[in-house]
Amino acid sequence: MLRLFVVWLINAVALLTVGYVMSSWIRVDSFSAALIAALVLGLVNAVIRPILILLTLPATLLTLGLFIFVINGLLFWWVGSFIQGFHVSGFWSGVFGAIVYSLISWVLSSLLLRQDD
Repeated sequence: MLRLFVVWLINAVALLTVGYVMSSWIRVDSFSAALIAALVLGLVNAVIRPILILLTLPATLLTLGLFIFVINGLLFWWVGSFIQGFHVSGFWSGVFGAIVYSLISWVLSSLLLRQDD
């Protein structure tokens, strides 16, 4: 349970960092907005993303997996459209924001979380 809470905090910090790095495209107003957006992004990625990947499997196979970037960008943009304090300016901002968000989250997770064998 503690690990889940730490991952949530890491994702919120990664979202704040994305808002700082890509400030002209993505805006995060406060840490509480980042916490809520990180929670909603996690839920959307756990529930809706697998369904979309399954439904768009032919397009994903045809583009050799590159269509997953489109799905990630659309979901990132979509979450930004209804979370107060988290704003994504457009589709391409969502695509690049999702890529930067996942990279920062991955780096922070690998630095802060130990993997027990």
